[in-house]
Amino acid sequence: MTSTLIPTRVTIREVGPRDGLQSIARVMSTAAKKRWIQDAYDAGLREIEVGSFVPPRLLPQMADSADVVAFAATLAELNVVALVPNLMGAQRALDAGADQLVMPISASVAHSRSNVRRMPEEMIDELGRIVRERDARGAQVVIEGAISTAFGCGIQGKVAHDDVLRLIGLALDAGADVISLADTVGYADPAAVRTLFTAARTVAGDKLYGGHFHDTRGLALANVVAAMDCGIAHFDSSLAGIGGCPFAPGASGNVATEDLVYMLESMGIATGIDLERLFEVRRSVARELEGEELHGVIFKAGLPKTMLPQTTAEAMAHA
Repeated sequence: MTSTLIPTRVTIREVGPRDGLQSIARVMSTAAKKRWIQDAYDAGLREIEVGSFVPPRLLPQMADSADVVAFAATLAELNVVALVPNLMGAQRALDAGADQLVMPISASVAHSRSNVRRMPEEMIDELGRIVRERDARGAQVVIEGAISTAFGCGIQGKVAHDDVLRLIGLALDAGADVISLADTVGYADPAAVRTLFTAARTVAGDKLYGGHFHDTRGLALANVVAAMDCGIAHFDSSLAGIGGCPFAPGASGNVATEDLVYMLESMGIATGIDLERLFEVRRSVARELEGEELHGVIFKAGLPKTMLPQTTAEAMAHA
C-alpha cells in the first residue's frame, strides 16, 4: 500500500561536518571543512550542519565552528545549521551567522546525564533561554528541538513514547519552531517509526518535520521510508555514513548521504542533489580521512544503468 503522505521532494541535511567529524579523533583542518562544505553545496545540498558550539576542550574537532559557520553563510540560499547545547553556545552561533540552531534534548534520562550532565527538563529550560536570546536580538533564526534517543538508549534501554511526546510538548511550549526525532543509537524499526511519528504529529502538528536515523543495525533507509509514510520530508544524513554520538555506547554511523540520495531519486522523489558529483565529494573527504572507516553501499556498487545518462549506459553495454 502506498501512502498519500509520501512527499514528492525531500530536503537532505548533510551533518557530516558536525555529527560525522565529532566522532573521529583526528581534527580536520578548517580549510578542508570549508572545501567539503563548498563541494557539497556545488553538488546541490542546500542545508548543512556545519559545526557544534561546545567547549573546545570537550570536542576539539569543533573548535573552529565560528569560522566555518561564517564561511558557510556566504553561500547563497544555504541553510547553515549549528548544534548548540546551551545558551552560551547559541550566543556564539548567532554571532557567527547561523540560520538554524539545533538544541538536542535527550528523551533518556541516563543519556542526558551522560551527555550534557543535565536532566531533560533542564535542557527544556535552556531551550527557553535560547529562544528569548534569539527574540531579544530580533534574529530570523529557526530553533529546532531535536529529541534524541527517541527510540531507545544504549545506556538506559527502553525509552517510553510518552516521555518523548511529553518533551515534544514542553519544547514547543518553550518556543521551539520545529521538532525532529533522532534514533541516536540505531534502535528504531519501521513499525516503531510509524507509531512514534504518528503520535508525535498529534502533539506537534506541522512543526514535526525531521528525522535523524543511524544505520547501526542496517535499518536507517527503511526507517526513512516509514517516516515518509507519515509525511516527513526532511532527513539528516552524513557523507560516507560517518558519525554517531560519542557518548552513546553502541552508536555507529549515520545513514550515508549517498545511499539516501540514491534511494530517494530511484523512487522518483526529488532531492536536488547530483549523485555523481556527490561521489566526488566523498572521494575528496575520504582523502582527508584516510584510515578512517567509511560506510555506504552505492558508492562501492556504482549507479545502475537505469540511472546513468543514456550515453554512459550505452558505453558500458559495449565495454
